[in-house]
Formats: sequence, structure tokens, C-alpha cells
Amino acid sequence: MKKIDKTLNKLTKSPDFQARYESMRQEILRDPAVQQFLQEHQQELTPDVLNRNLMKLYEYKTQSISCDQCPSLGECVNVMKGFEPKLVWRRGGIDIDYHRCPRKIRDDEQRKNEKLISSLYVPKDILDAKFTNLDLGDQDRWKAIEAAQSFTEAYAENSHAKGLYIYGPFGVGKSYLLGAIANDLAEAGVSSLIVYFPEFVREIKQSFSDHSMNSKLDVVKKAPVLMIDDIGAEAMSSWMRDEILGTILQFRMLENLPTFFTSNFGYTELEHHLTYSQRGEKEEMKAKRVMERIRYLTVPVGMQGKNRRK
Repeated sequence: MKKIDKTLNKLTKSPDFQARYESMRQEILRDPAVQQFLQEHQQELTPDVLNRNLMKLYEYKTQSISCDQCPSLGECVNVMKGFEPKLVWRRGGIDIDYHRCPRKIRDDEQRKNEKLISSLYVPKDILDAKFTNLDLGDQDRWKAIEAAQSFTEAYAENSHAKGLYIYGPFGVGKSYLLGAIANDLAEAGVSSLIVYFPEFVREIKQSFSDHSMNSKLDVVKKAPVLMIDDIGAEAMSSWMRDEILGTILQFRMLENLPTFFTSNFGYTELEHHLTYSQRGEKEEMKAKRVMERIRYLTVPVGMQGKNRRK
């Protein structure tokens, strides 16, 4: 033991070690977040206390405190993946607390929702969509893309902004544009929910057996930003239109929560689709009631172009 102590003592007193130690110390103390913490606790932090806690500051300095520095949650460099470090003063010394980062919060929320509602599953290319990946060579798509970007830019100042009703033919990229909006919002820490509506209709019908309908509805109703993909492609019953879709839209209208739709139908065509029940009954007033809510929540924007699925 004496030989080890003697070796360590000799090592720490060497000029080379002292130079590296001082360089590391200065690098740590130049960190803006470290400087702010030291300023806040300057009364308690004597030079001796600072030196004894330098390695804790080094641990903090070598971790990421911003999600934009991580390519993905799986590649997080922090000691606890998905958790951001925060310096705290505790029991006369410096310590580190860890809190879920925005990316981890979004990932946990998405996993929780996916367990509850299987229709949240959407193609991987939509989940990976970005505005920077959008094909701008087709001018018939520009208006919808510009409207989508304007919404995400404005959302920071107005979280009750109207969503979009994006309509157009098959394969022009309406669903992909929803994915780009969702990912752009996610970068700002805003949670959104994309629901493929035909599958959601089928799932709600089956939810009576496991008594999960109210839980599913709550998730959809209360999403900060809701995106209903491909409305009009489902076989709509009167019950689904009035009790489920109507309930969701009524809540979101009263709370002014941004809501998006994609459809092959424009407003008029969708109203016609909602007018006729599966039994062939014509229910104009009930369809108009639902459409009134959709019109209140959205701004219509057409999207044309070539079919990218071919």
C-alpha cells in the first residue's frame, strides 16, 4: 500500500500531470453552465470545496445537456441514456441530478400511446419525414408545404393555432407531410399524435371487449397536436361519426387544440361522405354538425402532384 501511495504521490507532482490537470480544470471552469452554477453558489464554494468536487464537474461537462447533440436516443452519450444532467448543491458539495430529456419524454409518451392504440402505427418513412427531405420539384405541392411550415413556425407563439385540412389525390405526399410537421414540432419538444383513421375506426369498434374505449378516446382528445390521417377512407357509421369523431372534435374545438386532417375529399365531398350512414340513411344535419367543427379547427389546403406510390 505504501508503494502505491508513493507512486501516486510522485505521479501527481510531475510537471506533465500538473499541466494536464490545470488544462482540464480551466476547460471545465470555462463551461457556461458550470460558470452559472458556481456564480449561484459562490458563498458556499471555497477553493478547497471546488477542488474536491472538480471530478463531479468533469462528469457533468462530458455529458450532453441538449437533445440536438444526440443523433438518437439509442446513441445518447450520457451516463443515463435519455436523461439530462443538472448540477445541484447538496450536503455541502456538488452533485448531479438526472431528468428525462425532451427526446426521452417524447419516446416514452409515444411508446405508452402505442401500447394503448395500435392505429398509431404509421409507416417508418412517415415517422422519419423531415421538411428538408420533401421534394420541392413539384410546384403543385408548394402551397401545402408552405402552410405546414408556417404552422410549425407560429406554434411557439400560438399553441392554439388552427391546423390544416390537407386534401388531394392518392400518393401526393399528404401523410408524409404530417410526419414532417410532427418531427418539426418534436424538435421543439411538442408532442403530437398521428392516427390512421380507418384503422382507428376498426379498433374503437373492437374496444368494447376490453373496456379500453374511454382510455383511447382520452389520449386522442387531449393530444397537444392531433393528426387524423386519411379521413373519408373508412366505412363511417352514425355512432362512429356522432359519438366518437364528434366527441373528439367537440373537445378539441372547446380547448382550441390544433388538429390536422388528410383526405382524398375536400370539405364538400367529406360532408357528403358523412351524410350517409352504413345503412344508407341520409343524415344531413348530423354531417353538417361534424363538418362545422372540422371547418372551425382547420384551414383547407389542396395538395396535387404526381402519385409517388407508383
